[in-house]
Amino acid sequence: MDKKKELWRVIKFVLFSASAGIIEIVSFTLLTELTTWPYWPRYLIALVLSVLWNFTLNRRFTFRSANNVPLAMLLVALYYAVFTPLSTWLGSFLSETLGWNEYLVTAINMLLNFVTEFLYDTFVVFRGSIDTNDLAQKQLEKERNAGASPDGASGAEKEDAGPSV
Repeated sequence: MDKKKELWRVIKFVLFSASAGIIEIVSFTLLTELTTWPYWPRYLIALVLSVLWNFTLNRRFTFRSANNVPLAMLLVALYYAVFTPLSTWLGSFLSETLGWNEYLVTAINMLLNFVTEFLYDTFVVFRGSIDTNDLAQKQLEKERNAGASPDGASGAEKEDAGPSV
């Protein structure tokens, strides 16, 4: 595992998740200010919008997966089939029963989502298909070409070729 590559993957996931977080909090805020709905539908709508955004960007640019899109979406849906009811219940309990600030509760849920989804995406959704899409393949080709000499042979190939005559 290339530590630099994996660090860059984490940074991209953080940045795309932050953009999804902006979508979620703006959606939640608009629904809070414009409706009289209880916490759960406002949170649920905001969560779905951010998930769609986050999945699309992370699949393409962070995990660079050529994995079957319907299968990957199904796996993400399974994650959210567990995460969504639990986080919706937690959010409702904390905000409506205990009286916690709804924005704080939403931030807690977003943080839980961020950490658990990165792990789930890495080890379940995109396992075996990380760095397989066209972007990853182009970068790999570029790296191969950068390591090649003008005659097309890499440094290792030149060493194996023996002395030149």
